[in-house]
Amino acid sequence: MKFVLIDKVVKLEPGRSIRTTKAVSLAEEYLADHFPTFPVLPGVLLLEGLVESASWLVRQTQDYSNSMILLQEARNVKYKSFLTPGGRIEYTVEAKTMEQNVSSFSGIGVSYNEVIIEAKFALRHFNLAYNDSIKAALDAKIIENLRKRWQLLKP
Repeated sequence: MKFVLIDKVVKLEPGRSIRTTKAVSLAEEYLADHFPTFPVLPGVLLLEGLVESASWLVRQTQDYSNSMILLQEARNVKYKSFLTPGGRIEYTVEAKTMEQNVSSFSGIGVSYNEVIIEAKFALRHFNLAYNDSIKAALDAKIIENLRKRWQLLKP
């Protein structure tokens, strides 16, 4: 199962910030286990929503120069409340540094005017071909698919 934890990009300022949204439905598979009598979006997936948002900021700022964007570090992650089915969260992520291979961010997730999560984190971005030139075609395919997905998310 692959998670897609943002539904829409609301606002994008390349190199600076991004605002995205996610609506939580009871039909989402992971809610059956977390927790059966009190379904909530797991905290790690709240953090992943911030990471996905920041990843789109990197892609748009660097014109998809890297196929891979991974969480390198998360600091000061604070979970302040729960997000239940029927709820909607708005993520706001600001770039602190935007370098060629690593970028750092701060972000918050707000639902109904209440901060649900806040964090500082860093992402590492690279191409698979850096370590194996044969994978350049795979990098190109991944980037092509990401560009197509952006058409569904863009403001």
